[in-house]
Amino acid sequence: MVGEILDAVARTAPEVRAGLPGRRAYGDEENPSGERRLAADEYADSLLEERLLALDSVGSYASEEQSGVVDDDGEYHVACDPLDGSSNLKSNNAMGTIVGVYDEPLPAGGRSLVASAFVLFGPITTMTVARDGTVTEYLLEDGERTAVTEDLALPDDPVVYGFGGRVPDWPADFAGYVESVEQELKLRYGGAMIADVNQVLTYGGIFAYPALDSAPAGKLRLQFEGNPIAHIVETAGGASSDGERSLLDVEPTDLHQRVPVHVGNESLIDRLEAALS
Repeated sequence: MVGEILDAVARTAPEVRAGLPGRRAYGDEENPSGERRLAADEYADSLLEERLLALDSVGSYASEEQSGVVDDDGEYHVACDPLDGSSNLKSNNAMGTIVGVYDEPLPAGGRSLVASAFVLFGPITTMTVARDGTVTEYLLEDGERTAVTEDLALPDDPVVYGFGGRVPDWPADFAGYVESVEQELKLRYGGAMIADVNQVLTYGGIFAYPALDSAPAGKLRLQFEGNPIAHIVETAGGASSDGERSLLDVEPTDLHQRVPVHVGNESLIDRLEAALS
């Protein structure tokens, strides 16, 4: 049943990608986090909601584009960021879709994830899936998945880093950590979390969208971004943190709860937590 959910996301991805060129304009409405929505955000959300709720195995659907949970009858509960990095559409840079499949009603903790995935619309379309203790990268062609990397694991020797937020808005302890990391690693930051995280999965390193002076709770959403990405990175042998603990151990209090997100090689996450303590 989990497989059919992932297959539905894979089949929907080509339609989401094909619909991007004509949907680059912002609409008048904001999502529940106060961000203006592109027509592409609305289109991707509508497609995924329709396709996933059509499955008998899906008991509810939620996305960062909608204020509440859409309930149905089924065993699994799916949380989506339908178009992560959609602000990159104007500049024609990478973006994609994030999916978390939980076996508890939403909002749910990260330990309730039974699968997580992201689809990356880069030069090619790929889908990275964490399920049953392993991570697999698939090539997506015509909505079909072909495994290209099985048992994906973070390289032992980290190479890249990418940190979100304005530098003047970084807290002093995080800024101090950055000073040490930038002496060792190469900067890779493109403004779409899944593209930056994919660099970390490919080359090793760390991605973070930290707590900010102006946003102490962070920017990214726990249900739709933090938990699924943490699940993928931890399953691939890395680590995640909200600054104190694994993101998968953060207690959910709200569907659109924000959280600082730090993911990457365990040694870098350990150093980060020490710097922030």
